[in-house]
Amino acid sequence: MDLKNSRAIVTGGASGLGAATAAWFRSQGATVVVLDREAAEDPHHVQADVTSADSAAEAVGRAVQIMGGLDVCMNCAGIVIGERTVGRNGPHDLDSFRRVIEVNLIGSFNVLRLAAAEMARNGRGENGVIVNTASIAAFDGQKGQAAYAASKAGIAGMTLPLARDLAGLNIRVCAIAPGIFATPMLRGLPQDVQDGLAAEVTYPARLGDPQEFARMAAHIVENAYLNGEVIRLDGALRMR
Repeated sequence: MDLKNSRAIVTGGASGLGAATAAWFRSQGATVVVLDREAAEDPHHVQADVTSADSAAEAVGRAVQIMGGLDVCMNCAGIVIGERTVGRNGPHDLDSFRRVIEVNLIGSFNVLRLAAAEMARNGRGENGVIVNTASIAAFDGQKGQAAYAASKAGIAGMTLPLARDLAGLNIRVCAIAPGIFATPMLRGLPQDVQDGLAAEVTYPARLGDPQEFARMAAHIVENAYLNGEVIRLDGALRMR
């Protein structure tokens, strides 16, 4: 699919990897509507709670109305917590575990199911592309990442079944599993912590640039033979 003149929604597009992706897509000629929990005075920004069936349906419907259709769904909305299974204060809080799963995994599925139904209306050779955001934590989860790793492993695990489900509708599905990227959240850490994280990367020994994530997403959209794949984007980092 040619990104130019395509119509895309980007969840979590107000910051971090989502913002970089929305900006890159627009620079390549796509029309983009951002879906984010934060409100903004922008006609191409729709406030949405991805965990809510009603809110997501209303937001996707609004995006389709704004753009006149939908070709690409990029799911970047997500949260992360750090909590041990049994910590100093006792067992892992169940509500916090559930919240991470709801936002990262269920939220992604909630939006993509609605997006796929809209894409199916396109009625052409390739009706749409869905790209979800997993993480290397799906494979190399660290201490305190049980909830986050489980949510991202769910993203990775549903990629192939989704691709198979939607093949008959001419819709492709892939996921990107990023490593350590220089998002505003990570840039807020002390410099020595950032340097220590970057030193763990095999090559190049640095934090990922959000534009590299965005360009990978764009490549998936435009490479018609990429389907059902989870792509690690991590400089060969394997977390210890």
